[in-house]
Amino acid sequence: MQTTRPPATFQFNSPPHIMVVQSCFYEEIAALQLKGVLGVLERVQATHELLIVPGALEIAPTISFAMKAMDFDPLRRRCEGYIALGCVLKGDTMHDEIVGYESARALQDLAITRALAIGNGILTCQTVGQALERANPAGSNRGAEAAEACLRMVEIKQYFRLSPKRRWVAK
Repeated sequence: MQTTRPPATFQFNSPPHIMVVQSCFYEEIAALQLKGVLGVLERVQATHELLIVPGALEIAPTISFAMKAMDFDPLRRRCEGYIALGCVLKGDTMHDEIVGYESARALQDLAITRALAIGNGILTCQTVGQALERANPAGSNRGAEAAEACLRMVEIKQYFRLSPKRRWVAK
């Protein structure tokens, strides 16, 4: 049974800029997740950039690369938060467990060691049907939940004054 909860509200100093890192290994699931994320980001008037990676294990390194890029490109726009989107489905071997655990561990390590606001939207499901229900904005809408988690962490960082001055490329 699906319960409906009201959309989260946020208080930002200014609308945040968010990086969405998405694995499109399962394209239909990825599209639904992204739809949920974009609905939340549009509602709070956040800007975003989207990077596509091959699989869930590549999401955390991509976020790490984005952070490291700040050392080399002072004009690159700084992201206040990151959203990880992907899906890992149960298979006949332990591969799904390794990918699920390691991607979650790597994201958590980044969040803690680098003080990053990360919303983890990597689904770990038994079946495609379960993943579709969780990704669907009309269903569990886990993409929106990952976006809201990221935005809440951005708020908390601002509360503790951990948000650095913005930098962005002039367009």
